[in-house]
Amino acid sequence: MGVQSSPVLLASLGVGLVTLLGLAVGSYLVRRSRRPQVTLLDPNEKYLLRLLDKTTVSHNTKRFRFALPTAHHTLGLPVGKHIYLSARIDGSLVIRPYTPVTSDEDQGYVDLVIKVYLKGVHPKFPEGGKMSQYVDSLKIGDVVEFRGPSGLLTYAGKGHFNIQPNKKSPPEPRVAKKLGMIAGGTGITPMLQLIRAILKVPEDPTQCFLLFANQTEKDIILREDLEELQARYPNRFKLWFTLDHPPKGILPISGHPTIYPFIIKTKGLPFCEFWLQWLASHCQLGSLECTDTVISWSLSFGFLFAR
Repeated sequence: MGVQSSPVLLASLGVGLVTLLGLAVGSYLVRRSRRPQVTLLDPNEKYLLRLLDKTTVSHNTKRFRFALPTAHHTLGLPVGKHIYLSARIDGSLVIRPYTPVTSDEDQGYVDLVIKVYLKGVHPKFPEGGKMSQYVDSLKIGDVVEFRGPSGLLTYAGKGHFNIQPNKKSPPEPRVAKKLGMIAGGTGITPMLQLIRAILKVPEDPTQCFLLFANQTEKDIILREDLEELQARYPNRFKLWFTLDHPPKGILPISGHPTIYPFIIKTKGLPFCEFWLQWLASHCQLGSLECTDTVISWSLSFGFLFAR
């Protein structure tokens, strides 16, 4: 004798299935809505981001915070990459690269630390920095064009890098156990991005060594961040400062008067062999020549080498 289905029973089962389906769809949509959304979807597109806040970092440097499209958005910038700001200034298109000091763990905003080069201050640059002065002139609520991700280097974690020889080439894998870094001024930002990405992962065995050069002690930006990282990870991160004009009674490293003229010569050109060897010895990498570097990366007065 067959079992006959009651209309009431079928209706109850139908309601139950619809309820379960609704709960499943609702749960999926909630999880999806909580998942961070990426701002920089296309490296060739420009994205207008609104200025949220600006604060003073030092006598000539400021931190600018820009809002992402929603509170659930991240910038979408892989470690090792940078962005470009573009603006039409005095009738000309001006484009400059910057590396944020925030990461994709930060949602809803992105921070840039920019040294503002004012007009009429430096005799070699009488007009000052066009982009830095432009960004500094923005009022809260004004927008600026972001583009990215850009750059030829990406850090994949645990000492693994992907590096493009040029923009049209596919990335080539590189592996390093120790990273030596030389940075000057705001060139610290791409280095800090990489250092933070390495140190936040306990399983990443990569060691970082940084020589940070500045004109004077008051020019050292993000010093507290760097010294905090050094104190927290003493076996994984070593930090040194050198100054063009140190306080009275304190000499720069090995008495060398300046590092700046050599840092800017990075793209395959000879730069200060003394500083390369000095940092190499402190990284315990042995003797290094410029041609021995596994990774060479220059952006805003920064140089990275590894082995």
